[in-house]
Amino acid sequence: MRRVPEGVCPILATPFTEKGEIDFDSLGRLTRWISTTGAVAVTMFGIGSEYYKLSDQERNSMIECVLAEAKGKIPVIVSVTKHATELAVEDALYAQKMGADMLMLLPPFLLSPGPEATTHHIESVCQAVDIPVIVQYAPEMTGVKIGAEVFIGLARKYPQIAYKIECKPPGKVITAIREGSGGSVKIYVGNAGFQLIEGLARGAVGVMPGCSMIEVYGKIYALYAQGRIDEAVAVHNELLPLLNCMRQSVEELIKGEKMILKRRGVIASDYCRKPTFVFDEALEKDLDRYYRQVEKYL
Repeated sequence: MRRVPEGVCPILATPFTEKGEIDFDSLGRLTRWISTTGAVAVTMFGIGSEYYKLSDQERNSMIECVLAEAKGKIPVIVSVTKHATELAVEDALYAQKMGADMLMLLPPFLLSPGPEATTHHIESVCQAVDIPVIVQYAPEMTGVKIGAEVFIGLARKYPQIAYKIECKPPGKVITAIREGSGGSVKIYVGNAGFQLIEGLARGAVGVMPGCSMIEVYGKIYALYAQGRIDEAVAVHNELLPLLNCMRQSVEELIKGEKMILKRRGVIASDYCRKPTFVFDEALEKDLDRYYRQVEKYL
């Protein structure tokens, strides 16, 4: 069984051309660039990837492109987002067959499936594959709440399970899972790393933010791991105003991430498929002001 890496596992943005088509040149360049930033893996089709705006054919083509570019450079995590359990299993098997190192699994949430259906969905995917599965828990986005005891029970049955926790606040959930599993389960902080310090203090082993500022998250993670807690907090505090600016909505965060990636010369366009968030002049100035606070770490 492959080991779940510890550190920064960014969510891959999906680059589009100005006409809304996938920009595979930028996608390849973005993948290669991420492999040079200190990230320990790259994750495809998180919410920050605009997975809900992609066709199945586009997803498969992107998987081929990213795996080809990442081979031998950085592990690839492919997120499974289908709501039908049967289709989720198909996607999981396809990603494993193509060479994905790990999966991330977003449990179904449309029409509020019950706990038994949600657990069955997660178990079905875990039983189908031989690679680690990171279960994403994002109740504010999905509306589906899962008790810590469910996560603990799943981890006992499937040792390849890890979790991405992005509830608010995440601390008690992380602690409950860690203590209930004897510290064996690896947990990542989500939610753009907004609660990264809190998560690390509770035993999280990494963070899964957007991919535009990987080096900043890496700096915070490294300082914390070295026991330089006050310094880690200080860098995180410099990042928080920018996160506060961008993460007022999911679409705003996605757009802001792409604006930074374009500014850094990694992708050609910051186009997002519609419907999307539109920055006005004042908000763009705010983003620029707060970005300059962390630019020294990039």
